[in-house]
Amino acid sequence: MRPDSLSDDPALLAAPPISADAVRAGMAAQPAAARALLDLLAMIDLDDAMHGLEQESLEYGRLQGSDAHGRWLAQRIPAAVYREPGRVRIERIGNVIDIVLDRPWALNAIDRPMRDALHEGFTVAALDPEVMAVRLRGAGRAFCIGGDLDEFGTTRDPAVAHAIRMETLPAHAIVRCGGKFTAHVQGGCVGAGLEMAAFAHRFTATADAWFQLPELAMGLIPGAGGCVSVPRRIGRARTAAMILSGKRIGARTALAWGLIDAIMDDVPVDHGQADIGG
Repeated sequence: MRPDSLSDDPALLAAPPISADAVRAGMAAQPAAARALLDLLAMIDLDDAMHGLEQESLEYGRLQGSDAHGRWLAQRIPAAVYREPGRVRIERIGNVIDIVLDRPWALNAIDRPMRDALHEGFTVAALDPEVMAVRLRGAGRAFCIGGDLDEFGTTRDPAVAHAIRMETLPAHAIVRCGGKFTAHVQGGCVGAGLEMAAFAHRFTATADAWFQLPELAMGLIPGAGGCVSVPRRIGRARTAAMILSGKRIGARTALAWGLIDAIMDDVPVDHGQADIGG
């Protein structure tokens, strides 16, 4: 028996509103990535986040070099709207650091400059004992739609890609923030955005928020920490259902599953407090 009742039977992986048919379709479309995901989720150590991130990165790198991912890259049409580099606003007031994804014209798709800024901001928050809270937000109508797809495929060598992730992945610094880290999301919370936010000690969302892990359709698995952060919140089986189906879930389902801690449309901002309230 796999941990947390994890199974490769779509009927057992179904997690309403995600149906067995949706899980089955995802597995049929990307059998190699689906197999890799189930094996990873079965073995990954959720109690040792750093080791889990390394396990995820190694498997993600292997799939980056796969034929399935190569076919997805060959078929994809670049989106010109993402060509302008993104930015992350980082502001410190007293013992609180606010980090805001600020690329609303691209729905806060995370590009390399944003990734590096996130890593730097969370590293400062993790290492400075005077920082009591680090709060993650997204500007505009969506929190984050994931990684910038125009940058996918720029590093195909699995060893090089793994080395880059081990040095620059924001999740490594986020994990070290522990109970300091809170996140609040609105609209789309997809891919890398969800993977980071799910590490939060307190994770809240607006009523219109929705959540998705779409990487399987690209021949991949989540590679920004989601194979660790998401199952720690909702278990391995529901995580598998989300990834294998690629389906969205809404805020109410996310709350019922424990993916988020509360639904709240307005988050009080008080730089004198170490939490976001609610």
